[in-house]
This record gives sequence, structure tokens and C-alpha cells, in this order.
Amino acid sequence: MEITVGEAGKGKLSQEIRIGSHVLLGDEPIANGGNDTGPSPYDFLLAALGTCTSMTVRMYADFKKIPLDSIHVTLNYEKIHAKDCVDCENPSAKIDHIDRKIELRGNLTDEQRAKLLEIANKCPVHRTLTSKIEIETSLIQ
Repeated sequence: MEITVGEAGKGKLSQEIRIGSHVLLGDEPIANGGNDTGPSPYDFLLAALGTCTSMTVRMYADFKKIPLDSIHVTLNYEKIHAKDCVDCENPSAKIDHIDRKIELRGNLTDEQRAKLLEIANKCPVHRTLTSKIEIETSLIQ
């Protein structure tokens, strides 16, 4: 499926996003020079990870007949100083940090909860974000 993004004309940073039959708005908060007419690019990134996590865990629980009543995923993004990162090469650099908290509701054993957490880390978006990504960019004439 092709996704198209272009200026929405609702402010200098407002973007119209077309995904199939869906039309969304993206923007930056007022503090970052936008008009806050929609989520920021990082909001969409976190939404993709949260959505994929929840769907993946739900599908696995249903397939394995695990009594999961509901799942809620809360995400936050920030840049942290590399000095806070044990494995970082440049201690003055910053790294991207996503904090994902998963709430599982239902009559679950500790073993089931641990397995569902393991499955959450296998969602396709999580795997994409933690792997090497190649992006090919070209101009359209």
C-alpha cells in the first residue's frame, strides 16, 4: 500500500497523510513551530509501535486461548544522553529512547504474562525499529 504525505495548508508544518481510504493530519506542537492540528511524526511512530504491540499480543493470546481480557500500551519517546547508555560509543551524544509499558488484564498466570511480554517484543514494528533500516530516497521529476 502506498502512503502519500503533503502539505495540508493548515499551517507551515501541517501535513495531510493519505493511507488508502484514510486521511489523517500530522503537525508539530505550537512550541515546535506547528499549529498542533494533528499528531507529530514521533507520535505516529509510537502509535505504530503501540498498535502493533497490542494487535500481536491479542492475536497470540487468542490463538493460544490465553484468558487476556484487555491490553493497554503506553509509550513515551525522548532523547537521552549517551552517558546514560552503557553501550554508547560517544558519551556526549544523545540516543533515542522509547519507554513502552504494557498492561495485561485478565486471569493470567505469571508464565502467561511472561510469554505475552516475550511476544510483545516480537511484533513486526518492534523488530523493524530494532533492526538496521535502509531508506532509499529519490526525487520525482
